[in-house]
Amino acid sequence: MISPIIDDKVIERLRALINGVQRIAITCHKSPDGDALGSTLALCRVLRRLGKDAVVVTPDMAPKSLEFVPGVREIVVLTKHEMRARHVFNDAQLIFCLDFNSLNRIDRLAELIEPLKAPRVLIDHHLNPDDSFDVSISFPELSSTCELVFRVLMQMGLLRFLDRQAASCLYVGMLTDTGGFAYSCDNPEFYEVMASIMRRRFDRITLYNKAMNTFSADSLRLQGYAINEKMQLFPEQGASLIVLDKSELERFNYNRGDTETLVNKPLAIPGIYWSVFLREDPDKIKVSCRSQGEFSVNDICSRYFNGGGHKNAAGGDFTGTIDEAVQVFHQVLADLFPATTEQQTQEQ
Repeated sequence: MISPIIDDKVIERLRALINGVQRIAITCHKSPDGDALGSTLALCRVLRRLGKDAVVVTPDMAPKSLEFVPGVREIVVLTKHEMRARHVFNDAQLIFCLDFNSLNRIDRLAELIEPLKAPRVLIDHHLNPDDSFDVSISFPELSSTCELVFRVLMQMGLLRFLDRQAASCLYVGMLTDTGGFAYSCDNPEFYEVMASIMRRRFDRITLYNKAMNTFSADSLRLQGYAINEKMQLFPEQGASLIVLDKSELERFNYNRGDTETLVNKPLAIPGIYWSVFLREDPDKIKVSCRSQGEFSVNDICSRYFNGGGHKNAAGGDFTGTIDEAVQVFHQVLADLFPATTEQQTQEQ
């Protein structure tokens, strides 16, 4: 049985907000991943089946690797259709904020939302949400925002409106945010939620292959190059580091999403239990971290890389050069493993 973890008063307030409006805007963090897209599109689908005028607006484009998610082509993208995005928010009577814990995670969309009087509802599973929301539904212990959206719908008695398309969206988000059910899914209720979603009889195998096993030729070549030429191992600290700069990304015709699973690869090596990937983007260094067991990469990302996330999956945005980001990684090694790092330095 799936436990009702959300306070009944919060559910009743949310029910009143939805029942009292017609026009609803839904948004997520910039560079939307599977969980961000899956949760927003599933919620949008259910709200439309309720008779609401619901629209998903994202700060920027979804990666090409996720264009298969049902409903993704209906999204209003700020960077492509700014006037349309502004109209949606100015006209909205209610705003859902999914898969982010602070308005600074939505880039320029924050400028549109902050002055508005429409109530904001947060549904998210990241740590430490701020006070920018009128209703806050935050459960960092859950696998994904998609799982939390399912639980919200369940407690509101709206699962009858969760059709095959909406269920497909939730499945993609839960699948990708757990690395193909590899982490953040130890709670047995996760699988009860998944079982309920799968009763909508969508094509699970096709979705799994598109989400986890489909890559462009350039993406495969880039990942092969990264593993063969750029992967550094630190066995004494159980760590791995992969660094890709702008010239290397350009060499392999990089598109956003091409390196989505790269940070997970070194964890297949016995003795390596945490992995760091640094990618040089035009305006920042993107940091991705994964780990196994009790080793928390959330602590590393929040302390060193202006980010955060979950125990086994976290990330951040580093402001500086790629060389400076590498230096910070080595500082992490020195801080966490002072004895082994000092010994390695002496041996070199």
